[in-house]
Amino acid sequence: MFENLTNKLESILSKLKNAPSLNEEQVDSGLKEIRLALLEADVALPVAKKFIENIKPKAIGKEIIRSTSPGQMIVKIVNDEIINILGQKNQELNFSAVPPVSFLLVGLQGSGKTTTAAKLAKFIEKKNKKKTMLVSLDVYRPAAQEQLKMLAEKNNLSNLPIIEKQLPLDIAKRALNAASLNGSDVIIFDTAGRTQVDLSMMTEIKQIKKLTNPAETILIADSLTGQIAVNVAKEFDKSVNLSSIILTRIDGDGRGGAALSMKYETGKPIKCIGVGEKIDDIELFHPERIAKRILGMGDIVSLVEKASQDLDEEKIKKAEKELKDGMFTMNSYLSQLRQMKKMGGMEGVMSMLPGVSKVKEQMKNAAIDSDMLNSNEAIILSMTNEERENPKIISGSRRKRISQGSGIDVSKINKLLKQFRMMSDMMKKMSKGKKIPSGAIPDEILNQLK
Repeated sequence: MFENLTNKLESILSKLKNAPSLNEEQVDSGLKEIRLALLEADVALPVAKKFIENIKPKAIGKEIIRSTSPGQMIVKIVNDEIINILGQKNQELNFSAVPPVSFLLVGLQGSGKTTTAAKLAKFIEKKNKKKTMLVSLDVYRPAAQEQLKMLAEKNNLSNLPIIEKQLPLDIAKRALNAASLNGSDVIIFDTAGRTQVDLSMMTEIKQIKKLTNPAETILIADSLTGQIAVNVAKEFDKSVNLSSIILTRIDGDGRGGAALSMKYETGKPIKCIGVGEKIDDIELFHPERIAKRILGMGDIVSLVEKASQDLDEEKIKKAEKELKDGMFTMNSYLSQLRQMKKMGGMEGVMSMLPGVSKVKEQMKNAAIDSDMLNSNEAIILSMTNEERENPKIISGSRRKRISQGSGIDVSKINKLLKQFRMMSDMMKKMSKGKKIPSGAIPDEILNQLK
């Protein structure tokens, strides 16, 4: 997420932090570089301009220049202003209406509306404990209604049954009646998109909005389109008065222009972000956490929250006991691999850790990716229970059998076993209260995986 912008800002701010002292000329030069980095990240010119205008007086103030750590103070000023641009505090979804509460999703075709509708329904049921019903009003795109139906069935979500050749307004009326009868708390309306904003599209959405009286009119915008997404938001807001925005595909956005420009340019809060393709890959938008990610400070809070969603209390207790007893088996390792996959793989976890740009590059060069996680999982699943509990018994003949069962080369099995021994030794040291040398673990593991 925003890797290009993060790398540039880290480099600029690192120069300022490492300088023993700062004068006004050095700070001014650094601010010009930050402005250029923002513009290259497709941040709107008025936003980049306002950003520098707001931080310049604070950054070149005498109390900053003469302080014992001026570089650190400037980082804080930049961090605070990014939060200010993004919208200060996160805003929750609005459920303050008589149930069933309507959410109207709007946006261009290809922005991810239908997938986001299902993600949002799952998110609301899981986090807010409210019963949802999905409704497709897209009668124009081939198989659009069937797509939402399939997503609903696959993820155990309620979906309004499809009646062929029914018009969007009639579908919406039927949905309101059905939701009242089946006890749904929230109705999520997935409206039709177009390749561009047009009069007929806006007229239809206005009619649907008047009928459904939504608590939220949410624009679904593709983060990868940068300033186009911001301009689309402005057009929709003029016509249907948006309440909020959800940015999709933000995990693949290396620039961050849409996220950084949207709130300032439209005045509408970003309430959620799509961070992957899976049904659970949607998060509340926290400006302060995103600011920390942009500045390479990581996002430990989101990482812990994400981990806790997938780990039940029993698994946590089991993991704690294994660590305490120094017991680390291939089954333990398999559990960790699966947990990491749920959290978006190595890249997903690393993206939330502070100051790991160099390690990320090492990992990229070492080809430590989802393929490695999948191959290691296949290897472990091809082992017997006895081998998983005691990998020391895995002889040459057993390795050949595991290779045939998993379809993975013996050399990769050897690497996995070597890596496992290192991790097992590390766990034993930790269980005895011994300190692990700082920086030793990443280098050792990375060297074994190259």
